[in-house]
Amino acid sequence: MNVKLNDNVLVISGKYAGKTGKVIATSPKSGTVTVEGVNIHKKAKKARKANEVSQITDIPAPLDASNVMVICGACDKAVRVKHSTVGGKNVRVCPKCGATLDSAYAGKAGKAAKKTEEPKKRVRKRAQKAEAETAVPENTDDKAE
Repeated sequence: MNVKLNDNVLVISGKYAGKTGKVIATSPKSGTVTVEGVNIHKKAKKARKANEVSQITDIPAPLDASNVMVICGACDKAVRVKHSTVGGKNVRVCPKCGATLDSAYAGKAGKAAKKTEEPKKRVRKRAQKAEAETAVPENTDDKAE
């Protein structure tokens, strides 16, 4: 199953074709996904205690995973998912624009560059004060023209 939790998906077939939403639950064993705002069913909820009230609630029912396509965040198109290796990890990639669909691995290249920077040298406060007192101030006299 190429659809994961919190993905934005487009329903491509069935009664709700053309609607988009966020995946709120997945079930890989049964091959279904639950999409927010799509396939809403009514359920009667009976009062279980004396102070509760019986009511009819709306619950999202699952759709088959084959009826949805992932929407790429970079190009905003519904795409088939391509798999690739980034930094030794298998990730989902958009075949149209090449963007990473897995948000955990989306910015790995930028993070590697930050790690190579040298950390700032730590200086004790006493040493900073001593340097400030011994430093000679620059000549700031402005000469008149």
